[in-house]
Amino acid sequence: MKTEAERKQIVKDKYSEIARQDRYVNQASCCGAGEASTKVYNVMTDDYAGLEGYTEEADLGLGCGLPTQFAHIQEGDVVIDLGSGAGNDAFVARHETGPTGKVIGIDFSEAMIQKARTNAEKLGQHNVEFRPGDIEEMPVNDATADVIVSNCVLNLVPNKKAVIQEIFRSLKPGGHFSISDIVLVGELPEALRNDAEMYAGCVAGAIQKADYLGHIETQGFENITLQKEKPIEIPDDILARYLDEAEIADFKHGQTGIFSITVFAQKPGKKEEKPKAALSDLQKNQACAPNSGCC
Repeated sequence: MKTEAERKQIVKDKYSEIARQDRYVNQASCCGAGEASTKVYNVMTDDYAGLEGYTEEADLGLGCGLPTQFAHIQEGDVVIDLGSGAGNDAFVARHETGPTGKVIGIDFSEAMIQKARTNAEKLGQHNVEFRPGDIEEMPVNDATADVIVSNCVLNLVPNKKAVIQEIFRSLKPGGHFSISDIVLVGELPEALRNDAEMYAGCVAGAIQKADYLGHIETQGFENITLQKEKPIEIPDDILARYLDEAEIADFKHGQTGIFSITVFAQKPGKKEEKPKAALSDLQKNQACAPNSGCC
């Protein structure tokens, strides 16, 4: 059994490699880890193409949901994206929060941070910032964020309870999160559970769905809502690297399920009202023009 530090290093090393992989390779594998399936081109990811703010260059095909679609981000919000990768969800969030808001992406892979910063510069989005850091100890002050999003990242972290505590600390009173992640119902076969590639691939690090939701409730979050749930089917040609034919049949027809879930929850407290932006001189002149119905 590897230590937490060893498992973190496995993920950090692997995601430095994944930052340089083609998106289609990542989509056809388990979160970019291991060889791609030759039978299934999209194992876990959802399609971002219809979302405003989507940037293809920032999409590495590593997600398992669309948390920004469900995050109720408002103009002027401060948003934190946990495990921000090349910036995909951060740029979608930036579209929602607009130029008056701010998006902070946190990732512990320097290769991912550099890729995300390059993408932000190309887009000219100066209110999107990418910080290197461990999401078990976020490099942000208390009560910083209105909204926190994350896409298929908490399952990679050994101490998920610590991350949920950090989310609670970093949210403003009344703030909320929307997080997509991989969870289990039933126990994985030992060969999958103990494999380093499967850990980096968002599978072996997943915990029981009931435990995942229980950590959120125990921390004190309110209005916990399962926004979306879908089963994840691992292709046979990937399973065959770990299990024989009989074990694959038992796994696929047994009581174990792997699911992508998107969860919403809110920190108790009253959310502060944002001041309305003042009209510019041009807007004032337009509003008070003759026959404008104003002034």
